[in-house]
Amino acid sequence: MHSGLRNTFLSRSLKLSQMITLAGVLVAITLVSACKNEGSKDAVLGFKVPEQGQTYSLGEAVKVQLDMPADSKVSSVTYLVEGKAVGSKTNTEEFTLQTADLSLGYKLISAVVDNGQKKDTVTINIVLKSALKPAEFSYKVINTFPHDTSSYTQGLEYHGGKFLESTGEYGASTLRWVALESGKAVQRIDIEEKYFAEGSSLVGDKVVMLTWKENLGFVYDAKTLKQLSTFPYQNSREGWGLTYDGQRLIKSDGTNRIWFLNGTDYKEESYIDVYDNKGQVDQLNELEYIDGKIFANIYQSDKIAVIDPKNGSVERYIDLTGILPAKDRFPNTDVLNGIAWDAAGKRLFVTGKKFSKLFQIELIAK
Repeated sequence: MHSGLRNTFLSRSLKLSQMITLAGVLVAITLVSACKNEGSKDAVLGFKVPEQGQTYSLGEAVKVQLDMPADSKVSSVTYLVEGKAVGSKTNTEEFTLQTADLSLGYKLISAVVDNGQKKDTVTINIVLKSALKPAEFSYKVINTFPHDTSSYTQGLEYHGGKFLESTGEYGASTLRWVALESGKAVQRIDIEEKYFAEGSSLVGDKVVMLTWKENLGFVYDAKTLKQLSTFPYQNSREGWGLTYDGQRLIKSDGTNRIWFLNGTDYKEESYIDVYDNKGQVDQLNELEYIDGKIFANIYQSDKIAVIDPKNGSVERYIDLTGILPAKDRFPNTDVLNGIAWDAAGKRLFVTGKKFSKLFQIELIAK
């Protein structure tokens, strides 16, 4: 019972202490508010709106307004997004930023304030997410083909009646041409044990292949699979998926970012960040370029995201849950990964890491 009375005393003491602290905070807030309302000359140039990191939907207008010291003089304010001028004012009135033509993700807004004698620059970040609710698709299996269960599939493309497939894992990575009907390699090379092979793509008469963490890409002769050269990554973090749109290589790195590489020298030229209407979409893996859209496996899921390459919006999700029946799964069977498009025959193929089967599917809107 003694301990109970002691606890009650402590509780009351704490409550009294909290009340005193709260009163102090309220007084401090009142004083700060009063000073701000008086328009202190020592106020710092900044933004009233938007707030740091505030999220908007693509196409939504963003109200931008500066917070200035009371005695500030302004001859012009220039507004920029990612370093590109988007408008100006001759005063600090609200500026409206239009976002419809921007890509998704974090955007740096800058305001360059000129008072006639000097220029000051302030910056803030906002986040643009997709305004679209992605359409939902399921699938119908049209045909089934065998797939090598030793293939840890990282890259998959269809060309001239056979598949170009790159397979991963240290000490087991390969690059191969594979027969559709049999699933067997008609031509292959083994990759050095120190490299973990990732996505690959046919570019003219060459095959370009990524490695995972080695910061290096390989170039091969498409007919002989003889190595021709290598190239370094620039700013991308890792190598995951790779596809080709006829001009540029398109590369994923395991994040929500997709990189566009020059199709000749393989240098990174630009990127998009991928978002749906809820937020960023991470772990983008194997890629395929189909009719102007990027199809991307989402690692460790049964979903494929269909992405607008112009701004990074996810337009569709394809749910492939259950495509490999439980009876066809082995102890070493891994996740869904591998998308290939037969442009001439309009056939879509999918498989997974160490899957026993490769599927031709038809997409069905839910």
